[in-house]
Amino acid sequence: MSVPKFEVQMLHDRVMIRSDKDSGERRSTGGIVIPATVEQSNRLHWGEVCGTGHLVRTVKVGDRVLFHPEDRFEVEIQGENYLVMRERDLHAIASERPEHGTGLYL
Repeated sequence: MSVPKFEVQMLHDRVMIRSDKDSGERRSTGGIVIPATVEQSNRLHWGEVCGTGHLVRTVKVGDRVLFHPEDRFEVEIQGENYLVMRERDLHAIASERPEHGTGLYL
């Protein structure tokens, strides 16, 4: 007997995010390699929105968002890890819609 599959629908103001995979190592603007073992507690992360609740107003599926890694819950769905957080815990949205922006581009 096969296990039934269920569609995941986010509730209220919750957002489901697939976090960008960090290779660990990164380079500074001066070209210095910073190893993955260096932990930066206040570093924000980018991710892609995979689902939104019906009360979410400012982001939509497919947007890239900036968030703090400690303001979330983790969930595993079909072997892939996702993050769940409130919309108010997101810090920025990177999208192709040039309505209100900083003039910075990814």
